[in-house]
Amino acid sequence: MAITDRIESNTSTRESRGANENKFLTFCLGNEHFGVEILRVREIIGMLAITPLPQTPPYVRGVMNLRGRIIPVIDLRQRFGLVAAEATKETCIVVLEAANDDGSQTVMGAIVDSVREVQDIPKSAIEPAPEFGCEIPLRYILGMGKLKDRVVVLLDIAEVIGMRERAQIAGAIKDTANLTGSERRAA
Repeated sequence: MAITDRIESNTSTRESRGANENKFLTFCLGNEHFGVEILRVREIIGMLAITPLPQTPPYVRGVMNLRGRIIPVIDLRQRFGLVAAEATKETCIVVLEAANDDGSQTVMGAIVDSVREVQDIPKSAIEPAPEFGCEIPLRYILGMGKLKDRVVVLLDIAEVIGMRERAQIAGAIKDTANLTGSERRAA
């Protein structure tokens, strides 16, 4: 499924923010359901060519060219220590924005097994993550969203890729861009 749907998340108006405040894009990694705030989602795209980056953590797949802009791409399966899986026709990249301490935004892609839907999960249906039995560090989790038929792990994407990691990735992108062609092939 080549997904090229653009998800509108106009955060400049209060009207839009209020209407989307409790909405989460849900996706799967294996049999587990996760969600990210819809206001953090820029778009969903099918798999594109990803160029590896040297000297980055293993979960950083590399960078991709998204309409002329180079953005890092992470593999959420690897980030969470899950078993690797072959890409399928449903595997896609969710392009996200993470807020930085200085108020700027970092745009990145996150590889997921499949995207499900946008869910409205009111604050009253969100509970804190349990302090046991969760392989994902608690700081990555905003809460556990209760739906009729399942529970969705709601992620804080800014924590999943922390400031230190984002700085390391940005440095690797800059270093790679500064290499000459022969140096790039040797790296």
